[in-house]
Amino acid sequence: MANHELHSSPETCHWGYFDSQLPPQLRIKSGDTATIHCVSGAAEILPGEPFNVLPEHREILSKLKPHIGRHILTGPVHVEGAERGDVLAVEVLDIKFRTNWGWNVQRPLMGTLPEDFPFYRLTHIPIDSNRGVCTMPWGTEIELKPFFGIMGVAPPPEWGQCSSVEPRAFGGNIDNKHFRVGTTVYFPVFADGGLFSTGDGHGVQGDGEVNLTALETSLSGTFKFTLHKGMKLNNPRAETATHWITHGFDQDLDDAAKEALRDMIRLITAKTGLKPEDAYMLCSLQADLHVTQTVDGNKGIHCMIDKKIIGG
Repeated sequence: MANHELHSSPETCHWGYFDSQLPPQLRIKSGDTATIHCVSGAAEILPGEPFNVLPEHREILSKLKPHIGRHILTGPVHVEGAERGDVLAVEVLDIKFRTNWGWNVQRPLMGTLPEDFPFYRLTHIPIDSNRGVCTMPWGTEIELKPFFGIMGVAPPPEWGQCSSVEPRAFGGNIDNKHFRVGTTVYFPVFADGGLFSTGDGHGVQGDGEVNLTALETSLSGTFKFTLHKGMKLNNPRAETATHWITHGFDQDLDDAAKEALRDMIRLITAKTGLKPEDAYMLCSLQADLHVTQTVDGNKGIHCMIDKKIIGG
């Protein structure tokens, strides 16, 4: 097992999209770990004193332009031997804050209640990573629970370039607050090498991400990459210390719920040998459907079940 590092720079970042034709910025083997540094926010987001702005963040903004979507991503990472039809497991080993600030923005015509809040609003929020809190403008302290809003592999080549905004089968802007340290996310592979990218750092977020953004911030993450040859997936899944998680993405929240539930039924039948109708009944008694986000074009639902019910 080797340890790698990928810095954020104009050469290693891509702004707003996933693409199977992007050249790898790092090549690793299954079982390797990589620390990936990310930045968050366009030029309009950058604050003044007393907040610290990373020099590389300014350089990236001066040399790159957004394309299709709005997120600055670092990558992609090529995992040796990964082929279409495989599964790439990405375990989150560590997350660190890179700055002493985060931001939240709401925009006209966006968010869950655009008719109620039809105006632009940008708020800079101080982060105290030593104490593990951020401070809201009215003085309330909120516990930090960092995760990466975007983790994903390349889309199928026939899809061409895909926006960073909508979560899809390859992952992307999933915005699942459970993707914290200790969680492993499983991605279906659609292109040689998998081509994993990440970004959209979040200091903390509620289910729904309702006003469009979380506490957006620049993070560094350390990940372990493991290739699975015999595993087949339709959508990303995740595994925490206590739960299995399946996902559904669709413009219609009901259809997203059906997608997440169907994959949970597949997971349960594979792990327990139960018939689908029995797994469906078990879900009605023990699985929980949560709204992941309602603001990214394709809305998200994640379904959770305790490992004690179906095994690890």
